Amino acid sequence: MVDPRQYPIIGTMQYGKTLPLRDHEVVLTFDDGPLPKYSYKILDILAAHCAKATFFLVGRQANANPEGVRKIRDAGHTIATHTQNHPGTMNRLPVDQAQKEIEDGIASVTAALGDGTAPAPFFRIPGLGRSDVIEDYAEAKGLQIWSADFPADDWRNVSSARVYDLAIQRLEAKGKGILLLHDIQARTVAALPRILSELKARGYRIVHVVPATPDRPATPTDPSQWQTHPVSEQVATSRWPKIPNFAYTATAALPAPELTDSDWQNTAPADRAQRRALRDGLWSQQVTLVLNPPALPVPASNVFKLPESIRVTMLYSPPSAPKVERIAHAAHEVSAKQAPARAGTSRRPIRAAAVRKPASAKHAARPAKDAKHAKHAGKGAKHAQAKPGKKNAIRVAEKKR
Repeated sequence: MVDPRQYPIIGTMQYGKTLPLRDHEVVLTFDDGPLPKYSYKILDILAAHCAKATFFLVGRQANANPEGVRKIRDAGHTIATHTQNHPGTMNRLPVDQAQKEIEDGIASVTAALGDGTAPAPFFRIPGLGRSDVIEDYAEAKGLQIWSADFPADDWRNVSSARVYDLAIQRLEAKGKGILLLHDIQARTVAALPRILSELKARGYRIVHVVPATPDRPATPTDPSQWQTHPVSEQVATSRWPKIPNFAYTATAALPAPELTDSDWQNTAPADRAQRRALRDGLWSQQVTLVLNPPALPVPASNVFKLPESIRVTMLYSPPSAPKVERIAHAAHEVSAKQAPARAGTSRRPIRAAAVRKPASAKHAARPAKDAKHAKHAGKGAKHAQAKPGKKNAIRVAEKKR
C-alpha cells in the first residue's frame, strides 16, 4: 500500500525515486488497454501464475470496452489511468488540453466501472513524455505519476523472443523494479508466460501495488528505500537527526574555553594619526634602485655606404628580347623614311613594310630578308605611280611579300 501524496513521482527511467522494493521483487504494469482480443488472454495468463498487476487504461478504450474494464477489476488487479486519447506528444500540448486529457481519462474509466468507484490515483503519461506542468497538475489532483524502471520494448516491431530477452536481461541488471508492458500486443501475449515462468525459476516475487486508504494505511517504509541511489548510513546527513544506538559510560563535562582564548592581540595603534605616521615611516624606508643600462656602441657611418660598382651592378638588368625587336624595327623605319621618294608617290606601302611587326623574334634576327622586303616595296610604289588607276597595287605588293 502506497500513499500517492507522499511520493508523487516514481520510476528510475525518469526520476530519482521508485517503489520501495526489496531485492528480487517485480511490479508488473500494462498500458493502453483494454483490448479484448489480447487483454483477456493477459488476464488468463496472470491468473494461471497467481500474479497481480497494475493496468493503465486509456479512456477511449474504456468507453469502447467497458466490460473489459470490469473484468480487470473483478480479477483483483489495480486499475489506473493513461489519459483519454493517448496523445503521443502530451508534453507539448497546451496546459488546458493536457489537463482535459487527464480528467476525461479518469471520467471514462470511472463510468466504465459502473459501480461509482473511481480508479486508483495512479497515472502514467503516454510515451513517458513528462513536463513540469503535467507533474504539478497531477500532484495537485493527488495523482501519483508512474514512470518505469525498465521496459521490454514490446511496442516495437520485435519478436516475442526479443521481448522475453529484454525483460529478463534488464531485470537482472537492476535486480528489482517496475516492468513496463502493453496488453494490446500479440508479442506480449506470447512472451508473458515465459517471462513469468523464468521469474519464478530465478526466485523473483511479483508485488501487487494498491493505494492506501483510511482502512488500509500505507506500508511503513524508510525514505531511503524510495531513492534510486540512497546515501550510505555512514554519512551523517542520510540519518540526521538520529539517536545513536549506544550509551555513554561517562558524562563528565569538559572545561569550556574562555572567551579571551579566542581573542588575538592587535598591536596596531588605535589612533588614526598614529597609524598614518606609522605607515609613512614604513614607506620612507623604501630604497630606490638606480640601474645603469649597458651602452651599446654606435655603428659607424660607413656601414650604410655601398661602393658605386655594386650599386650599378644591382640596378642593371639586361634588355629583354621584345625590347631588342623594337629597337631594330625603329632603326629600320628611320632608314626607310630617309630614302628618296618622288613627288606624288604614295608612301603607304613603304610605311606598311617598315611598321609591320614580325610574328616572332626569328624575323628580327634576319635583317637581310627585311631589306629585300623593302626593295620590293619600292618597286611596288613605282608601279603604283605608273598605273595610278589601279587601287589594288598595295594588296598585290603585300601578297608578294
